[in-house]
Amino acid sequence: MHTVPASGLLAASWLLIALPLAGAAVLLLGGRRTDRWGHLLGVATVAVAFVIGLACTVQLGGMSGSKSVNLDLFTFISAGTLDVKAGLLFDPLSAIFVLLITGVGSLIHIYSVGYMADDPGRRRFFAYLNLFVAAMLLLVLGNSYVALYVGWEGVGLASFLLIAFWYRRPAAVTAAKKAFVMNRVGDVGLALAIFIMFAQLGTTSFVGVLGSTGALAGGVLTALGLLLLLGACGKSGQFPLQAWLPDAMEGPTPVSALIHAATMVTAGVYLIARSAPIYDHAPAARTVVTIIGAITLMIGAIAGCAYDDIKKVLAYSTVSQIGYMFLAVGLGPIGYVAGLAHLLTHGFFKAGLFLGAGSVMHAMNDSVDMRRFGGLWRRMPVTFATFGLGYLALIGFPLLSGYWTKDAIIEAAFDHGGTTGYVLGGVGVLGAGLTAFYMTRLMFMTFFGRPRWDAGSASTPVDPHESPGVMTVPMIVLAVGSVAAGYLLTQAFPLSAWLSPVFGTNKLESHVVAPLWIGVLVIGAMVLGVAAAWLFVGRREVPVVRPARVSPVVRAARNALYADAINESLFMRPGQWLARALVFVDNRRVDGAVNGIAATLGGSSARLGRAQTGFVRSYALGMLGGAVVVAGALLAVTAG
Repeated sequence: MHTVPASGLLAASWLLIALPLAGAAVLLLGGRRTDRWGHLLGVATVAVAFVIGLACTVQLGGMSGSKSVNLDLFTFISAGTLDVKAGLLFDPLSAIFVLLITGVGSLIHIYSVGYMADDPGRRRFFAYLNLFVAAMLLLVLGNSYVALYVGWEGVGLASFLLIAFWYRRPAAVTAAKKAFVMNRVGDVGLALAIFIMFAQLGTTSFVGVLGSTGALAGGVLTALGLLLLLGACGKSGQFPLQAWLPDAMEGPTPVSALIHAATMVTAGVYLIARSAPIYDHAPAARTVVTIIGAITLMIGAIAGCAYDDIKKVLAYSTVSQIGYMFLAVGLGPIGYVAGLAHLLTHGFFKAGLFLGAGSVMHAMNDSVDMRRFGGLWRRMPVTFATFGLGYLALIGFPLLSGYWTKDAIIEAAFDHGGTTGYVLGGVGVLGAGLTAFYMTRLMFMTFFGRPRWDAGSASTPVDPHESPGVMTVPMIVLAVGSVAAGYLLTQAFPLSAWLSPVFGTNKLESHVVAPLWIGVLVIGAMVLGVAAAWLFVGRREVPVVRPARVSPVVRAARNALYADAINESLFMRPGQWLARALVFVDNRRVDGAVNGIAATLGGSSARLGRAQTGFVRSYALGMLGGAVVVAGALLAVTAG
C-alpha cells in the first residue's frame, strides 16, 4: 500500500469527523438552551460532512498515480517502541463508506426531525446520532488499526446510548446491555489482533501491517484473520454473535435504520475488506469467513420467516444480507467488489424499509404487530410505494438494485469452484428464495388484505394516515436509490474500476456456471418464494392472534433457532458457575488462609504477651529455668 500526503480539500478531511463530533458536544453540553434548534444543528453537521465527503471523493477521483492519501494529525501514543500517529487514510475504499455514512445518515437525520418531533429528549437523540456518525467516520477513515479501534469502541458506546434511548423501558435497557456485552466479546478479538501486529511487526498502521504480510508466518496470519473475524462478527451481528442485532429494535426506528443499514453492521465487512492482504495470505481464515457468512445468511432468512414484529423481520433480513456480504468478501479477490457493491445498495433499500416501517408505526400508535395491520396501502400511498420499491430491490426483482448485486455474489460463490463453490452458490440461491418469502409475507400482512387495526383495540382507536413530508421525502430519495443504485454501481459506473487501486483488477476469463443460468436460478427461487407467501398468507385470512400450535420448524424459527438458549447454555451459565466458584474459593480458601494466618499470629502474640508480667522475680526464675535446661542438656550430651 503506497500513500501520498494530503493536499487541497483532502487536507481538511478531518472536518468530516470534527463536524458531527462538535455537534454532539454542543447538544450534550448546551443543555435545554439548545432544545429549540438542536435537531437542526444535528442535521446540518452531517449534511455538511456529506458535501465535504463528496468533494473529497471528486478530488480523489481526479488524482493521477496513487489514490491513497494519508493525513497525519498528531502523535496519539508514544511509549517505548510504540509510536501511533493519529491520522486519516482517504482512499477509494474509505471514500465509498464516507459517502454511505454521511449520505444515508443525513436522510435518517432529516427523517428523525419528524419522527421524534414530540419526544422530550429529541435534542439528546440528535446528539447521540451525531456522536455515532463521528465514531463511524473515524472507524473508516483512521489510518491504523489503533485509530480504527478507537472509532470501533466509539460506535459501540453510541449504539448503546441509542438503543437504550428510551431508558425507562426495561426491554430497551436489556437490549442495549446485551448489544454492549456481545460486542465486547468481538472487541477482544480485534484487540488481540492489534497486539499481535505490534509484537510481530512493531507497527499498527495499515501501510506497515498490510505491506508486510509476506514477512509473517502462516500461523500468525491465520490467527490474525480469525481474531479480526471475531471482531467483525460482533459488530456485524454474524454467527455466533448475531443474537444482539434483532433485540436492538427496542431503540427508536431511525436508530434501527442507522445501525442496520448504513453504518454499524457494515463495520465488520469494512474490517475484512480493509484487511484483504491478510486474508489473501491466510486461506484457512478466509474459508472460515465464507462459512460464517453462509451460516448467518441462512439463520437470518429462516428466522425472518416466522416473526410478526415488522422491525424484527427487517432486522433478521439485515442479519441475512450481511451474511451475503461476509460470504462475498470471504471468497477473496473475486468477491470483494461484489460484497461491497451489495453493501452500498443494501444501505439504500434497507434504510428505506426501516424508515417505511417507522412511518407505519407512526400511523399505528407505535404498534409493530403485523397481525394488526392490513389494508394500509390505501391509507398510506407514499409509504406503500417507497416501501414496495425497497421490498422489490431486496428480493432481487429484475433490474432493481438487489438484482445486480446479490446475483454477483451468488455468481462469485459458484466461481469459487469445486463442491464448495456449488454448496455456497446453492446456499445463496436458497437464501434468495427465503428472502422473497418472508418479505412478501410482510407486504401481505402490512399493506394488503382486510384492515385488522381495530381488532380488540377499542380503548386505543387507530386512524392510519400518511406521514408528514419531512419523513416521506427521505423515504422517496432512498426509494430512488433502491431502484437505480445497483445498475449505476455495476453497469454505468462499475465499482470494480473505482476499487481497483485497492483490490486490483480481478476479471475471470470463464465462469463455472454461466451467469445467464445463475440469473434464471435466482429469479426462479424468488418467484417460488413469492408464490409460497401468497399460498400461505396472501390468499388466506390473517388471524389476529398468532397460532400456538405450529410445527417444530416454525417454533425454532420463532425462537431464532434457539440462539439465545445456546449462548446461555454454552457461555452465560458456565460463566456464572465459574464466577460463583471463584468467589467461593476466594472467600473460603484464599481469604480463609489469609485470615487464618492473621488470627494465628494474633493469638500467639496475645499469649506471649501475657507472659510479660513486669516482675523481676518472674524474669529471674525464667532465666534460672533456662540455665538449668541448658546445663542438663550439656550433661546429657557429655555423658553420652
